[in-house]
Amino acid sequence: MTETVPYGIPLEREHRYDPPAALMALHREAPLRRLRYHPDGALGWIVTSHRLGRLVLADRRFKSRFTAPVKVPVPMPGLEALAGVEGEMPTAPGMFIDMDGAEHTRLRRKLTGAFTVRRTRQLEPRIGEIAAARIDALEAAGPGADLVAGFALPVPSLVICELLGVPYEDRDRFLADSSTLLTMSAEGEERAEANRRLFGYLAGLAAARRAEPQDDLLSDLAADDELSEEEVVGMAVLLLVAGHETTAKMLGLGTMALLENRDQWDLLRERPELIANGVEELLRYVGLVHTGIVRQAGEDFEFEGERIRAGEFMTVSVQTANRDGEHFESPDVFDVSRDARGHMTFGHGVHQCLGQQLARVEMRIAFEHLLRRLPGLRLAVPAAQVPLRTDQNFYGVSELPVTW
Repeated sequence: MTETVPYGIPLEREHRYDPPAALMALHREAPLRRLRYHPDGALGWIVTSHRLGRLVLADRRFKSRFTAPVKVPVPMPGLEALAGVEGEMPTAPGMFIDMDGAEHTRLRRKLTGAFTVRRTRQLEPRIGEIAAARIDALEAAGPGADLVAGFALPVPSLVICELLGVPYEDRDRFLADSSTLLTMSAEGEERAEANRRLFGYLAGLAAARRAEPQDDLLSDLAADDELSEEEVVGMAVLLLVAGHETTAKMLGLGTMALLENRDQWDLLRERPELIANGVEELLRYVGLVHTGIVRQAGEDFEFEGERIRAGEFMTVSVQTANRDGEHFESPDVFDVSRDARGHMTFGHGVHQCLGQQLARVEMRIAFEHLLRRLPGLRLAVPAAQVPLRTDQNFYGVSELPVTW
């Protein structure tokens, strides 16, 4: 392991879809290495290879529930207030992504049935109707649109709203707050206020569903005697935020990648049976999870010849894992016909994304409709002018001006 200890995870990309050159340089030097997590010199670890990333995320000694002081290798003002705190971090009830062991398993199992392959396939007709309606609206307005506002954001937002039981007309009440929670530069009070608004809004909906159940997931959770009211609300917040933000970013950024690689767009048009495969390649290629996945060592132990100390933080670089030449042949080539299964965009292990099958179905159907209905879709501005969203945990485009 090299003695050079750089600060933080490089986030500045030289090319829109490639990991930062400085991050790939770390990967080539040593797939497991020390990293400075804070300007004060506090050290943690980073793994950049596909093999080691999977090992970390499958190892129960690395925890999702943190003890303070919490330090992460990207600037996050909202965490600075916790730098001097000691002890286990408080976790909002229901937020099982921040839990471990039996506590995590108990809550996650309450949702597993809603996100199985079979259940998501049952949703396909409705997802198709939503995608078709959004394209109808684009066509009715005439050539020229922001594909993020007109398609990439509404499709997954409508799907998760209907599945969960959140009125889509209330979207202005949750879209901005969801965005704040994922913004790295959000200050502590700004983040806390967004949390309060979201939890308050969904607490009201959960109470309404408890009084008058409907055919939706929130009603099912609210009727579960094994869940506290606070847990129901926390789980609903988690599903609402995660259920639209990441898929929306993938649809926007993925469409842009296809439009910039016209041969791949044309290949999917000619061979629509490859679209599901193409979705996996887009998930691998575009680098959605650009800040990585952070875990904390719960005890002292040896890992790949290094001594990991209890309390030390470990970041799994998903970007570099998905570009690891030891796992993917010609990893920097965008090829929708390749077998990209095994990418780490949905994570790995017990915390692997619960909604991954729904996200896959949404993306496949959305791209099917775009390719069939708008075959001449193209960028309306030079690619370099498309505004990128780099200040959040998930990478994407703020807007995507297109025409057809």
